[in-house]
Amino acid sequence: MSNYIKSIVSLTVICAVISVLLGITNYYTAPIIKEQDEAAANQGLVIVMPEGSGFKPYDFSNLTLPETVTEVYSEENGGYVFKLTTAGYASNFVIMCGVDANGTVTGATCISSGETLGEEKIYGDKLKGSTLENVDSVDTVAGATRTTAAYKNAVKDALNAFVIIGGGSVDLRDEAEILADNLSTALPMADGKFTPVFMTEQLENISKIYKADNGTGFVFVTGESFVATDILGNIISEADETAKSTVSSQVQKFLTATITEIDISKYSLPTNILKAYKTSSGNFMFEIKAAGYGINGGNEWHPASGEYIYINVSVTNEGKIIACETVSQKETDKIGSACADESFYSQFNGKTENDYTEIDAISGATITTDGYKNGIAKVFEALKILKGEA
Repeated sequence: MSNYIKSIVSLTVICAVISVLLGITNYYTAPIIKEQDEAAANQGLVIVMPEGSGFKPYDFSNLTLPETVTEVYSEENGGYVFKLTTAGYASNFVIMCGVDANGTVTGATCISSGETLGEEKIYGDKLKGSTLENVDSVDTVAGATRTTAAYKNAVKDALNAFVIIGGGSVDLRDEAEILADNLSTALPMADGKFTPVFMTEQLENISKIYKADNGTGFVFVTGESFVATDILGNIISEADETAKSTVSSQVQKFLTATITEIDISKYSLPTNILKAYKTSSGNFMFEIKAAGYGINGGNEWHPASGEYIYINVSVTNEGKIIACETVSQKETDKIGSACADESFYSQFNGKTENDYTEIDAISGATITTDGYKNGIAKVFEALKILKGEA
């Protein structure tokens, strides 16, 4: 018993000593790290606004600026420099952005990041000269979409912050908040709870359909309009006549469509095909699995069995993809996991066997991207078999 007590005491003392040492280390290193960060930020001021002078910290505590804005510096000619923290493929993605008195980006530079491909080091050059009116038109970089999109959005936040500081107002809602508001406005009785409908029919000029979780109706998206119907297809929301006409012409095709599972045991389909269905209009839907990084692994990683990417794909009888969505995946977090982002899998919508590979790859996740595309290829193989063409 005494030995046991001695061991406990010894461990306690060791832990106490380690804690003290860590505290001492932090005491001496924290100011150094802070000084280095401040030096990088100060250097960034000149880089992003070479013509600026008289930089001073700006107190924005009484304003509601975009969450990415962490520091603001005013400049004596009416411009501002913004320090922004965002996340691309990694967190702590720090950017400095200068905006002159006319609301034009004078420069942007990355002062800290955990990104892997290096595009953040040069992408700021593309954004120089941007304004709120044209920043969205600046192209992201294929193969580094998440990094460059995060960069561009941060610079847009700086431009919005400039407007707010100047007494103007901007819509700071993100895409998800805007969508939620549009859906609720179109169909208030849904109580804000909607589920996207996986489309198996080609509906002209209808890009999305959302079903109210409480069964009160649907919201159809056509162009920039959100049009609500009841469960019978009667339009029950305000919208312009063109939008209402578009929905009226397509809603019954959607409501009357049926889907029947195919007994795939009768066919020699690729093993990637888990289930297959045929719609009343002659389209097909497939539940598939794709072997990404979770199966194939990398040069220094041993894959865990069973970690497939599961995907739903609907396709016309002629072989044109109607809709594609990732159902589940276990790819590397914040890298290959981007295959679950709509911005990735929606790229396959409208593709055929001839052009389905022409999509932006996931930055730093070649194995995931290739595995996903290989899975899509099996859909076209299965379609030919089910139609008796192979």
